[in-house]
Amino acid sequence: MNIDMLKNKKIVAIIRGATPENIIPIASALREGGISLIEITMEAPRALQALEALSAYDDPTIIAGAGTVLDTETAKASILSGAKFIFSPTVHSKTIQLTKSYGVMSIPGAYTPTEIQMAYENGADAIKVFPASTLGTGFFKQVAGPLPQIPLMATGGIDESNLADYLAAGAIAVGIGSSLVNTKQPITESYLTELTNKAKRYMSKVNTENPTTKS
Repeated sequence: MNIDMLKNKKIVAIIRGATPENIIPIASALREGGISLIEITMEAPRALQALEALSAYDDPTIIAGAGTVLDTETAKASILSGAKFIFSPTVHSKTIQLTKSYGVMSIPGAYTPTEIQMAYENGADAIKVFPASTLGTGFFKQVAGPLPQIPLMATGGIDESNLADYLAAGAIAVGIGSSLVNTKQPITESYLTELTNKAKRYMSKVNTENPTTKS
């Protein structure tokens, strides 16, 4: 996983409440719809086992990573479980540095230009503006003026109705959570079919703004 792949794929699916039993069906349904970057958030009880299961799954087109990583211990455990990227909701310099020491992509969350610059100086590959919806698309356009060298992605409140707006405003990618995947629903065949169809709709929004994007 690298910055060029993130720029190309555009959408990271954020899976909260992932388990070893449901993660592969969910990830496969998303991949069928064109979304192949899968973030498993680490606050769930068996998140590491789910990450390990997906990382070992026989589909090299699915790229698994860890989210809600708050410290170096969780970052290291996630990387050893197969994570190809580490997302955090905040800036924690030691977590960024530990992640990069393993050669893994680091994307911390930041809310202000100062935090964005601080995270980038500590080695982050890109910065996740979080929560993006409270700042709006104008934030991305304005920050790009003084900090054009720092890649920004948008997470928090992103859905089918606004993802293209954030990409048009300068975000290199978006992270999408419960508006795309809700693990509280029964993971039935009909749910997975609808998930694939939803992923296709989301990707159609990406491709409208970025016709060269490949799934």
